[in-house]
Amino acid sequence: MAGVKRKAAPRRKAPRKGRLALRIAALGALAILVAVLLFWLFWRSLPDVAPLGTRAPASTALMEQRRAEAARDGKAFRPDYRPVLLDRISPRLVRAVIASEDASFFGHAGFDWDEIRNAAEQNWKAGRTVRGASSITQQLAKNLWLGTERSYLRKLREAFLAVKLERSLPKKRILTLYLDVAEWGDGVFGAEAAAHRWFGTGARDLSAAQSATLAAMLPAPRRAAVAPAPRWLARRARRILSLMESNGTVPAAEVASSRVELELILAAPAWWPGPPDEEPPEEG
Repeated sequence: MAGVKRKAAPRRKAPRKGRLALRIAALGALAILVAVLLFWLFWRSLPDVAPLGTRAPASTALMEQRRAEAARDGKAFRPDYRPVLLDRISPRLVRAVIASEDASFFGHAGFDWDEIRNAAEQNWKAGRTVRGASSITQQLAKNLWLGTERSYLRKLREAFLAVKLERSLPKKRILTLYLDVAEWGDGVFGAEAAAHRWFGTGARDLSAAQSATLAAMLPAPRRAAVAPAPRWLARRARRILSLMESNGTVPAAEVASSRVELELILAAPAWWPGPPDEEPPEEG
């Protein structure tokens, strides 16, 4: 009929389940956006790795931590730190450190997942931390920027820093930096300083037995000694020398003499009372 307005059809409301799904999707998208933003901010907060590609650091977090500890105890702190290039470090020491600390170093991207799984299983069974699984890259990140603090946040930063190191630097540069800043005793940092401190020689002239001994010290350098060596260090050094023999680092003609030299190092005249016989946990 003319002049009669037809009523507009009522709007259909979206089903309740549909509205709920839209809200969940929106919240999910927002959560992802926030997570990406937080990740970006966290990544940006990490130190710049690029300068390490061409020069050694003037100092490290671990060195500054030891300096602060010495000041707190009223002691002098005079670090012996002599960074050198990789070609000035004996290949025997390089291979000894890789064999003892991170056998898969050149084959992983910062983390040895098999080693992490095995260490987790062993620690779970023991009910305490009896074995570490940090790669050389992770240890370098810890030494450079984090020190020995133990916390979940530190481990998270260590993991991201390891990724950043692997993305920014060649493997050989990472290895060089690690050998240059690793702690090898009170105030002793790097292979060159360690070689002079423990054996009165340069890092390029280290023998197989000396290299095995230095590599054995790394998990607990401030508890190590070679005059005479504590039992845990002697066990590690002998095992590392055996690994060096099996992978060809020690030529067959030198095996016998290297073993004799190692025993002389381990049984040097006593001036150190020695820590407990059991193998100590990693320092930090």
